This record gives sequence, C-alpha cells and structure tokens, in this order.
Amino acid sequence: MKRIAIQGEHGSFHDIAAHKYFDGEQIQLVCCNSFEGVFDNIQRDPTTIGMIAIENTIAGSLLHNYELLRASGTTVVGEYKLHIEHCICCLPEDNWDTVTEVHSHPVALAQCKQFLGRNPLIKAVEAEDTAGSAEMIKRDNRHGWAAICSVEAAKLYGMKILEKHIEDNKHNYTRFLVVSTPNRADFLRSLEKTDKASLVFLVPHEEGSLSKVLTILSFYDINLTKIQSLPVIGHEWEYMFYVDVSYKSLTRYRQSIDAIIPLTRSLVILGEYKAFVQ
Repeated sequence: MKRIAIQGEHGSFHDIAAHKYFDGEQIQLVCCNSFEGVFDNIQRDPTTIGMIAIENTIAGSLLHNYELLRASGTTVVGEYKLHIEHCICCLPEDNWDTVTEVHSHPVALAQCKQFLGRNPLIKAVEAEDTAGSAEMIKRDNRHGWAAICSVEAAKLYGMKILEKHIEDNKHNYTRFLVVSTPNRADFLRSLEKTDKASLVFLVPHEEGSLSKVLTILSFYDINLTKIQSLPVIGHEWEYMFYVDVSYKSLTRYRQSIDAIIPLTRSLVILGEYKAFVQ
C-alpha cells in the first residue's frame, strides 16, 4: 500500500488525481492542511509520496509550490492532468431559496466567477479547501451554507447537488506532480522510459545568457514545454528559471544537460519522468 500525502481532504481534486494516477493500486491518503504539510510528511516518512498541484490552465502556475519543490530536495517521478469540474452543493434540507453563502478555495471561486455573478445574493466566502468546505458544512450542520467542490466530494459527504458544471471554462485542467525522496524514485518510475524533465537553473546576469541555454537545448532536439521565472530573493533583477522539457532520446537529453551546465550559475534536475498522455 502506498502512502500519498495531499493538500486537502478526502474528495478533493488532489484525492481524485491521486486515485487516478495510482489506478488499481491500494493507497492510503495523508490529508494535509497546506502544501508545506505535504513535504513535511515526506521528510518525516521517506516512504511517503506527495501529490501536488503545480499549474492550472486558467489560474496559471502555483508559484509557491515551485519554491517548495526546489527547497524540499524531492524528485518528480510523474505527472497527472485532471479535468476540473465544479458543482455547488448544500445540506439535503436546503435549496436555492435558503442558501445565502457559498464556501470554497479561492481558486475554485475564481473559476466560477460567471456563476457567482448570476447569483449575486449568494455571498462567496474563501476557505482552505473545496472538499473541506463540504465536509465542514455537513459536520457542523450549517444550514444556509453551500460549497463549491467536486461531485465526488459532494457525494462523499452526503450533500445535495444543486447544480453541476458551474465552472466558467469547460477546458479547465490542473497539472499535478508526483514527488518522492530521490532514493525512492527508481521504485516509482523507469528512467529508461522517461521522456520529460523539470529543471531549475540560475544564469549569470549578462546579456544573452538565457538565450544561449535555450539555443543549446534546441540543438540537442530538446523541446521546451514550459518556462517560469521567479525572482531570487535578496538579489535584485536576478531570476531562477523553472523549465519543463520533453525529449525522445535520454542520451541526447543527458548530453544537453552536460552542455548547459557551464552556462549556468547553478542547475538542479527536479525530476525525470513519463509525460502524461490523455
């Protein structure tokens, strides 16, 4: 049985992503209040695997999670892209006439702006978690309160679903990373079958420094699928670059890494893994 640490409660989108990624396997969820808690659990128990959201097609990148990932020393061993669908739910005794406020994670509320705009009499209240909002309303018997969460969470906590598919954009996907301690990585993925990698590097504060790195990656037929810059705290106008690359040849990829290392002030391979295929 695998222990999977997630941010959120049972029924959350992290829960759904974990079960889909480890489909057919027995898993034990470790529910955490924060993403810091996910990495703390991995540190305390190196056999624990983490599942963390890293970007959303609408909300963008979760910048703080990039920093947590780099600082944790964990390794990315996989990814999963989950279609995000929201519903609004309440206690079985409530209905549209009695609901006065809706609770959910700020990102979920932002993804349902049009729905909330059509229902101006319902007050939107930010909470720590989507599924946690449904669980809290059910546990505390909060009449007049509703939650925006997954259909799975609504059913899990015995809530009445008032409306499904309330997200503004139907092409709403979240990308999750599967992370583990480095010494557990080879038990969770086959290096020879990898075709994607996540890197973070710092280049000299000189003209053309980033361009030189990207040119070399192109020379080795390495496809840059994402680039995200974050400022280096305490160093004005210097940035760490988080990049995802895909490759067809592990050998060519390794050669490209050797070639760009001299052009960087530091480079860390956050993980090598199999890209998710829909």
